[in-house]
Amino acid sequence: MIAGFIFHLQHRFVESPLRMQNRASCLTSAILGILLVGLTIPSFSVSASEEVSGEERVFRFNISPNGYPPYLIVDQNEPSGIMWDVVSVVAKRLGYRVIAERIPRKRVDQMLLEGYIDGTPRAREWADNPEQFLFTDPVVDIEEVFFAPAQSDFSYENPDDLVSKTIVTHLGYRYPLLEPYFEEGRIRRFDVSRDKDMFTFVLHGDRFDAAVADRLVGKWILRNEGLRQHFDITSTGISNYGFRLMLRKDWHSFANQFNAELADMRENGELDAILANYR
Repeated sequence: MIAGFIFHLQHRFVESPLRMQNRASCLTSAILGILLVGLTIPSFSVSASEEVSGEERVFRFNISPNGYPPYLIVDQNEPSGIMWDVVSVVAKRLGYRVIAERIPRKRVDQMLLEGYIDGTPRAREWADNPEQFLFTDPVVDIEEVFFAPAQSDFSYENPDDLVSKTIVTHLGYRYPLLEPYFEEGRIRRFDVSRDKDMFTFVLHGDRFDAAVADRLVGKWILRNEGLRQHFDITSTGISNYGFRLMLRKDWHSFANQFNAELADMRENGELDAILANYR
């Protein structure tokens, strides 16, 4: 192609041999310059690609403003808790640095979809639109039970036992088994934004019958607040859900690797060791 281009130019202009020699020399230099530029362009692209692949990978993990102890503890210098510890260990092995983000519950889903965060702890059953997200395997099970004042006549076997009662619930949380009763007004719910406050309302409020919370969360709070002897805990609960990571759907590769590492931790005892720190 280049040879044909030179031939065409040589036949278009009829000049003296000396001028033709000079022009051919210039033309050859120009062509060589073009070829050199063309050869260097792919080299630049490869270098840019290598720089991108060498960048540090981060995982922006929502720990919420108030945490969710003992799964997420935020009132210390560094975050901690069951979910934080597991995510930190796995992410490091996968080559990610975990960045803690404190996003209010009502903004989490949208900020996850828009890419401001990469993951948040969530049970699939708690999600308003679970089909929009990708979920990992469960890290730990969440068992929601009732915490009632000690020596009260409160008992629970099925939702009908709660008719005409007022239950203290967590703001923004869904309780699928109880939702029809809430909607019909047969059971009243009273929402609070902090888990610790749920127990305060039940203990000091005359119109509240019990609080519904995860068994491990409730026991953690009562132990730290010195209130364990003031509450009875039902043996029967309303749910038993897997607590997972909720991710965007384009994080399939991360989810698969996370699940593989989590399975190894479960098998070799690492996961049990983390859980033991918070029980």
